[in-house]
Amino acid sequence: MSYVLREAEIPVLPEGHAPIRILHFSDLHLTPRRKTEIADIKSWIKYSPDLVISTGDFLADMKAVPVVLDALDGLLDIPGLFVFGSNDYFAPKPKNPLKYLLPDHGKRVHGEDLPWPELDRGLQARGWKNLIKSRTTLKINDTVIEARGTDDAHLEFDDYSLVAGEAGDCDLAIGVTHAPYLRIIEAMSNDKLDAIFAGHTHGGQIRLPWPGGSKALTTNCDLPNWRARGLTYFDDEPYLHVSAGMGTSPFARIR
Repeated sequence: MSYVLREAEIPVLPEGHAPIRILHFSDLHLTPRRKTEIADIKSWIKYSPDLVISTGDFLADMKAVPVVLDALDGLLDIPGLFVFGSNDYFAPKPKNPLKYLLPDHGKRVHGEDLPWPELDRGLQARGWKNLIKSRTTLKINDTVIEARGTDDAHLEFDDYSLVAGEAGDCDLAIGVTHAPYLRIIEAMSNDKLDAIFAGHTHGGQIRLPWPGGSKALTTNCDLPNWRARGLTYFDDEPYLHVSAGMGTSPFARIR
């Protein structure tokens, strides 16, 4: 397994502010056996980010919490923001991957509870901010950033009312969520945020060759397929950056 580094520029900083380099990753789905992926994650410190944002699904195994904290160790000295996804709460179970292409009727089949509170404590002990139900303000390169987030919308754990409202006195307002459902994007857009960071889609789960690149077949939510990965901008909404994710289900080692 290897990863693809994608770079994008989001023109949202006020004039005269120094650039901010953000490392955004998602959907690690780590297990103790993923040695190559763990080594790749450790190498990300070489990109020298000013801020790290994780949009959830760190875990895929009951014993993965110390593995995640070890893999991220170097990055945990850098300011960080995070939320959780469905696979942080519940262990994966075998399922037919073709179900991703069928209509989503909201039925979820969960595995056993995962030790996400242990991961939460470990990340926050190093200074990263959990945004699943809160807003926070931090200063990066003399830029004041207000960040807010939601819990996982795929499980309908989200409650945007907990963080709703226009941003306070800041230079940049961002939103962080795991699954980029349109209700989250609309709510953050109504509050005039500048950018939103999300994951969950795995770049479309399945992609086909297409003129100009490749085409996503699904987003596993109600986000249009053309927005399945990377930076998109639509109809005066905030910029949306969706990480294509890095990991896979332990039962299907392919995307």
